[in-house]
Amino acid sequence: MQIIRTIVWIVIAVALALFTLANWQTVEVRIWEGLVLETKLPALVIVAFLLGLLPTWALHKVTRWRMKRRISSLENTIAAQVPSAPLATSSQLEASQSGTSETP
Repeated sequence: MQIIRTIVWIVIAVALALFTLANWQTVEVRIWEGLVLETKLPALVIVAFLLGLLPTWALHKVTRWRMKRRISSLENTIAAQVPSAPLATSSQLEASQSGTSETP
């Protein structure tokens, strides 16, 4: 799975590098009527990508943390319900089924 993630990031980096080389020009971004930001187009694309990636990444991390806590809680509940008696061996089970008691 790690190799797939690495390949995807390499493809994104190469695509971004090619886009940067082909579109290195200044653009104007009008934020408000009197406020205009002049920036390079690749910087604008990178910032927009990160603004879209950050909330999704944060949601993923929070969901994963919550699910790990929930699984841990459920595992602890199950562990508390299981009796702590020692497990019976196969010879003890056979003896209990046949009605005879074997002594070692």
